[in-house]
Amino acid sequence: MSCRAVAAAPWARSFARRLSSPRLSSHRLPRTAIYQQSYRRSISTTTSHPATVSHTQTTESSFVHVPTEKKKPQTLTEKIVQRHAVNLPEGKLVRSGDYVQIKPYKCMSHDNSFPIITKFLSIGATRIKDPKQLVFALDHDVQNTSDSNLKKYEHIEAFAKKHNIWFSGRGEGIGHQRMVEEGFAWPGTMCVASDSHSNMYGGVGALGTALVRTDAASVFATGTTWWQVPPTLRLNLTGTLPPGVTGKDVIIALCGLFQSDALNHAVEIAGSEETMVSIPVDDRLAISNMSTEWGALSLIFPVDDTLKGWLRGKASEAAMLGFSAGERFTHDRIDELFANPLRADSGAQYVKQLYLNLSTLSPYVSGPNSVKISTPLSDLPKDIKVDRAYILSCTNSRSSDIAAAAKVFRDAAEANGGKIPKIADGVKLYLSAASAREQEISEELGDWGVLVEAGAIPLISGCAACIGLGEGLLRAGEVGISASNRNFKGRMGSPEALCYLASPEVVAASALKGNISGPGNYQPPANYAGVEYGYGTGEAASTGGQLGAMLDQLESLIDRVESAAGDETAKATVQILPGFPEKITGEIVFCDADNLNTDNIYPGKYTYQDDITKEGMAEVCMSNYDPEFRSIAKPNDILVSGFNFGCGSSREQAATALLAKEIPLVVAASFGNIFSRNCINNALLGLESSRLVERLRATFSNASPKVATRRTGWTLTWDVVRSVIEVQEGENGERWEESVGEFPANLQDIVAKGGLPNWIKHQISEAEA
Repeated sequence: MSCRAVAAAPWARSFARRLSSPRLSSHRLPRTAIYQQSYRRSISTTTSHPATVSHTQTTESSFVHVPTEKKKPQTLTEKIVQRHAVNLPEGKLVRSGDYVQIKPYKCMSHDNSFPIITKFLSIGATRIKDPKQLVFALDHDVQNTSDSNLKKYEHIEAFAKKHNIWFSGRGEGIGHQRMVEEGFAWPGTMCVASDSHSNMYGGVGALGTALVRTDAASVFATGTTWWQVPPTLRLNLTGTLPPGVTGKDVIIALCGLFQSDALNHAVEIAGSEETMVSIPVDDRLAISNMSTEWGALSLIFPVDDTLKGWLRGKASEAAMLGFSAGERFTHDRIDELFANPLRADSGAQYVKQLYLNLSTLSPYVSGPNSVKISTPLSDLPKDIKVDRAYILSCTNSRSSDIAAAAKVFRDAAEANGGKIPKIADGVKLYLSAASAREQEISEELGDWGVLVEAGAIPLISGCAACIGLGEGLLRAGEVGISASNRNFKGRMGSPEALCYLASPEVVAASALKGNISGPGNYQPPANYAGVEYGYGTGEAASTGGQLGAMLDQLESLIDRVESAAGDETAKATVQILPGFPEKITGEIVFCDADNLNTDNIYPGKYTYQDDITKEGMAEVCMSNYDPEFRSIAKPNDILVSGFNFGCGSSREQAATALLAKEIPLVVAASFGNIFSRNCINNALLGLESSRLVERLRATFSNASPKVATRRTGWTLTWDVVRSVIEVQEGENGERWEESVGEFPANLQDIVAKGGLPNWIKHQISEAEA
């Protein structure tokens, strides 16, 4: 097995050249099996696939430099990136694996606008490159009315006013919802946000993906940032959504049925017109939104007639009611969009294809405390008591969701003499709309009033308990069920609570009955045999298709063998810049967990405490994973964990908290994509070694006592000059080495300067000298 440094990846090498030259090199991702069930990408390893045609190419000022190539089919993702890539050579076609400089159509930030502004100013920037590109929306800590938080909000608003940036204030709505309802997330465009649920824009046919704060500061200052085009996965939906089954059920099922397949991929939805008509736009938004928890970097629905009808409705509504979005939702603009709608080319190549038959789907529940545990509602125990229920978040609190929840109580009223029944004794139901506009619609329809009459606790529009802030957090020993998107341990309150996710209908029925229940409006088809899903298109197998798959896998095997051989040939020593260590050595502290997320690393309740000290960050680092970590881990320890380390939100503190804890190096079997960006931008070093994780698990999996964080007595040394790691398995244990990729001088320079903001600041200073 290979073990690679952060700089070993093609993206790191390409980025290094970007930092030193106006002409940038491109590296196509090395390929792997098209039907490989688990695609893993990390700080150090990038992979593409036989379905991506590979060329050695180069480009100017775009992280890629390639000669002109003839037209070849592109995926929808590649086409949209093509539109937003800048400084590409004439004729260059964007491909999966390319590093490109992008100018996103819109860039949204929320409460984290404050630290982004701070970064923007700290690098010496004074002018916003394109104010129309930015959207500010206050949504995260809106229940906090302390002087310090309100002053922070005032500062953000004042900055927006000074620079003519579109601004949505406290209580007006969650940023992602505001992006959609205001027409900023427009079909065929690339929209980013400094928040992990930016995927939601794919519900309206936009390529939505997350950036981190430092990237956002770059967009503020330059209008651009860097992005690697991910491998693209095609999800073929067949059948139609049955009555009683929602978009939330679709994405919860996907998280469990295909647990690792979407990790760090762009996902494109495909299906017949009949299938697509059965998925309303609000359901598409929920699916795209929670594709973040599936592990996808984006999930985009086609620009089709269902979307066209939704856009027409928005244009008419905006025109009649005089909404500010009327300047964006216009019938002329919609006509222009559908005169030549952007679609994937016929013959476009995908890294893999999955299928899911919607007709065989039933209501699903996620959890407890993991989105990867998804269970048909009918298979859950019938006695799971509920203490708190939540209809809120950008995922499922639009007016249609609130109407679905209200219908549960209206239907129950028919058996209650027409009187709206109360929620069950001992249960609290919290209600917060995705935006003030969605709440207003819900109030006009009477749905909001039904839920409040039933005993729901109304809250200001905002993220609220979904991110562990404000009223109604879960307490130790409690059970919650939520229509939100993330149920990581400790995310919505106490780490000693249990949290499930479900559709608004199931949440409402659970609040009404006092245990996890459905509203009873789903009837399984006759001779039901379970969910139909798998790899491929979902169509009947053909000899040609099977032969093509075999050839793809054979080509992949050859490429992997060649790539592995190439990795072993790089034996040259690395030149070390002043200020960068030649070796990093420390004792291994092992956190034996896969999918250890950013909430585990840095609890969400501290994310917007901008005045927290370095010592305070170190104290709470990893506390949602193991409260004892703070006393077990010591300065200069090397943290080792399993697959998909750092998945979850875009918070930079997941990296900076580890630095505050004086952890110089993290080693994992693989890393979450956003965490990878944060590491580079904040000078936290990372290595990927599945072999090391396997050795640790083989040695300590049965050790007693069972602990979440273990001091192993093993030492790891990263010899940067020789590009190897050396592992000593205890005082008298085995000693072994493994080659890693070279860490180039330009990335050493970033780390030595303390991260990308300081590096940019240094470049500005040199340019002005």
